[in-house]
Amino acid sequence: MNRYIAVMKIVETGSFTKAAEALGYTQSGISQMVRSLENELSLTLLLRSRTGITLTPEGRVLLPFLQKLVNDGRELHEKAKELSGLESGVVRIGTFSSVSSRWLPWLLKEFGRRYPNIRFTLHQGDYTSIPQWIRMGTVDFGFVNPLAVSDLKTVDLAGDPLLAVLPEDHPLASLSAVPLTALSNEPFLLVEEGTLSEPLDAFAAQRLTPNVRFRIHDDYTILSMVEQGLGVSILSEMVLGRTDHRIVTRPVDPPITRTIGIAFQNKEALPMAARYFIDFLIEHQKKLQG
Repeated sequence: MNRYIAVMKIVETGSFTKAAEALGYTQSGISQMVRSLENELSLTLLLRSRTGITLTPEGRVLLPFLQKLVNDGRELHEKAKELSGLESGVVRIGTFSSVSSRWLPWLLKEFGRRYPNIRFTLHQGDYTSIPQWIRMGTVDFGFVNPLAVSDLKTVDLAGDPLLAVLPEDHPLASLSAVPLTALSNEPFLLVEEGTLSEPLDAFAAQRLTPNVRFRIHDDYTILSMVEQGLGVSILSEMVLGRTDHRIVTRPVDPPITRTIGIAFQNKEALPMAARYFIDFLIEHQKKLQG
């Protein structure tokens, strides 16, 4: 199993050295494990070059099978712990920045009071990558907009209004609510969330085409760019709740609200710690809505 984990970590980090450091091995030890696996399979899985590590064509084909073996091994150990009555384990969560900054610190703190021996691994992604991680078994469950998911089980948790974000001296900042028609004429900074974009869908519903100047994956980079007068944006209230940027936020007309929920494949097949945390989330749903 360690050989499979080593290959996955090398692919993840793009480096034998970084993989060795992350897993607590020497670089030669990691190299020997990969070589042993390649000899057993009679295939070359990884190629080293001056630009980094790449998978061979055979490696790309076998990678999902290696990932499944690693996930199955982890689930086996988690199930053994569960049968032994141990309140320990690792919960792997797919999340995005607004949830990570606003919800998870409090949730992890409160959950840790009940189950202090459970650890967490957070994978930061978007509406596309998080469902993919769930399907692959990279995470136990993930935060999503349920509208972006069609083949997983979902639970709605809370609504999150989206607000117009403007420089302090912008003419639209004097309005109590900013029409989408006005925003469509401004240089627009779009946060990339994957296959679903609530702002773009709202513009399309009004038959408007925004002047997208920049596409950016990080909400907080957008805040800095708006502050510098590079354009306007529409971001979630959760992101905007705690910021010291010199910006103005206003409701959008017509209003836009996104739904935040969680998605998973088969809850009963998840490790006990992950199931407990999902139940804890649902138990505190009203607090999240507040």
